[in-house]
Amino acid sequence: MTTSARPPQDASQPRRRDARQNRERLIDEARSLIAEHGVDASLEEIARRADVGVATLYRNFPTRDDLVRALYDIALAELFAVRAEIEAAPTAWAGVVLYTERLAEWLVADPSLPPILKRMATIDPTARPSVEFEGFIASLVAQAKKDGDLRPDVDSMDLAVLVTMIGSLGTLGGGYTGQWRRQLSLVLDGLRMPEKPRPKLPGRPLSVKEFQATVHGLTRRAKRAARGSRSAD
Repeated sequence: MTTSARPPQDASQPRRRDARQNRERLIDEARSLIAEHGVDASLEEIARRADVGVATLYRNFPTRDDLVRALYDIALAELFAVRAEIEAAPTAWAGVVLYTERLAEWLVADPSLPPILKRMATIDPTARPSVEFEGFIASLVAQAKKDGDLRPDVDSMDLAVLVTMIGSLGTLGGGYTGQWRRQLSLVLDGLRMPEKPRPKLPGRPLSVKEFQATVHGLTRRAKRAARGSRSAD
């Protein structure tokens, strides 16, 4: 009688699974703690909450900046995942609505994002991986205006500022967090072309450089960019 030989068990498989789960817990707890205390939150506390040793944290993220970069990359992947959904919208206006809804929901759900963005500007002031997405939204806004659905004195940076403002409700917690849909509905009503003319908006929208400088915490490089943009107006 013959017996079939069992394939040798890969002893590394459980370790790889454990390592992946440890990394995922560290990411989750880092987001939570950064939302509470900013990017200078205790790395030891992140490891404790993730139920791993500090050595495991440093094995995954040798420096605090490595952790911030990882969180930033995850955030960008989440942002770009929304693009296909926006592109499938039946009209440009519907795409604008979807864009504002998804981004506001994203920011409310993860209050760690603003401090992560600010720290990334310090780590790498030249990093602008979202440029392509910004161009996509700008073209969507232009089409919505051309269709007569979006008021003509609004541009994509206005949307970015408004979504950032609404998303900040996530940092307040409590009853404020659940208010974002209502506040966004009020904003969208103000953006849509009315049946009767409304007064023109005061001032002007921020340029892309000015918006980036504001969101990323006004580094010296960003300040120069913003000043240069203002002087050119």
